[in-house]
Amino acid sequence: MANISASAVKELREKTGAGMMDCKNALTEVDGDMEAAVDYLRTKGLAKAAKKAGRVASEGLVSVRSEGTAGAIVEVNSETDFVARNEKFQDMVTQIAAVSLETGGGLEAIESAPYPGSDKSVKDYVTEMVATIGENMSVRRGTRLTVTNGVVASYVHNQSAPGLGRIGVIVALESAGDQDKLNAFGKQVAMHIAAISPLAVTPDELDPDVVSRERAILAEQARESGKPEEIIEKMVDGRMRKFYEESVLMSQTFVIDGESTVEAAVKSAEGDIGSPVKIAAFVRYALGEGIEKGPQDFAAEVAAAASGS
Repeated sequence: MANISASAVKELREKTGAGMMDCKNALTEVDGDMEAAVDYLRTKGLAKAAKKAGRVASEGLVSVRSEGTAGAIVEVNSETDFVARNEKFQDMVTQIAAVSLETGGGLEAIESAPYPGSDKSVKDYVTEMVATIGENMSVRRGTRLTVTNGVVASYVHNQSAPGLGRIGVIVALESAGDQDKLNAFGKQVAMHIAAISPLAVTPDELDPDVVSRERAILAEQARESGKPEEIIEKMVDGRMRKFYEESVLMSQTFVIDGESTVEAAVKSAEGDIGSPVKIAAFVRYALGEGIEKGPQDFAAEVAAAASGS
């Protein structure tokens, strides 16, 4: 049997909102597997929030860059938000987003590309900045989207500087209509994605593992009703329809008007744009998602920042 630490119980409680003993029992049941414990609590109806395991904040910035039919998004991490507010760091992240737009967006391509106005690669330039600023930092990820005919629109939530913030979105829209109007609508869609965080554009694009996992959780919940399997199957099908409505972009309620679905909003926008519109793809980055961050000594962090060490 796994030895369940108090810190693991505390982490699970923060992720789910469940009681301490419920969290300890869940971890004991699954031999300490944090993700399985989240699923266990959801199955038992004890989780007060379906927070994703491992989603803890880290520092740095997300940057977006879009130009016509192409757009790029990058995340560059730092140890503290002191550095994220540093103008040199902000300029570096902006430049790296521009490199991502030119190179194709992949991490390896970004890091090996020349840093603008320098004889160094991006990776070597970041290493030099670590020595200059005195804090560890790294390019974590980058993605580029392109369309043949249309636009790649972008949005950054609560910008700390132009194109920089903690949540960024790029969205590719295909259309032969008015490009300025298409871009304006695309920004609204990007704002929706930033706020609601859909998992995919359509149900067919959902990760099969995510669908299977959700179905298994719903099936276990339904079986606790004691109903026959054929009834349980229908219950699960109904609940999966709700899951799709909440998780798939085109089925979600459009936050801009709070009434129509995104699919209906697209159809409505087509009249103004003057041509059919297809949302081809999107990428949403939230700063630090999926990064496991160890215990922090904030007093030491502030003291180090004050001393410049």
